[in-house]
Amino acid sequence: MPHLEWSDALALDLPVMDDTHREFVDLLACVESADDASLLAQWAALIDHTDDHFWREDQWMQTTGFSSSNCHSVQHKVVLQVMREGLARGQAGATDVVRQMALELGRWFPQHAQAMDAALALHLRGVGFDPATGVVNMPQLLPREVIHGCGGSSCSDLQRTPEPAAEAA
Repeated sequence: MPHLEWSDALALDLPVMDDTHREFVDLLACVESADDASLLAQWAALIDHTDDHFWREDQWMQTTGFSSSNCHSVQHKVVLQVMREGLARGQAGATDVVRQMALELGRWFPQHAQAMDAALALHLRGVGFDPATGVVNMPQLLPREVIHGCGGSSCSDLQRTPEPAAEAA
């Protein structure tokens, strides 16, 4: 089974986030290589890590005006819910479901990291946020209004109103 490996493509130039992501990749590899006897314990460890990982990122978003109701945080909630459902299914004997979920997480994570987490890391660096201390070193650069969507123009909550001249044309 192909598995996700840490690479420079996943690095976001935010050491605390990169360390957490590296740990996620390592724990996912442990799940993928687990025998049936240790599979659910490895999956539970991955869930615990992911719960803390996502909670921390959600806190950073709240602290810096990157709305906790955005699609990034929603994706965190959905992924954790699915992982927990996988644990319940595995405990009921469907360990094949857990193995398939691990494979899917390996496909999902690079996209999440390279899009949503990259946008968050860029935002955090832009306001001088120190993830280790929670201090915003350049508070004057915090957004005046909470950023909605994922922070990118392609998934913003804002609806663009056409220019009057464009309507007449």
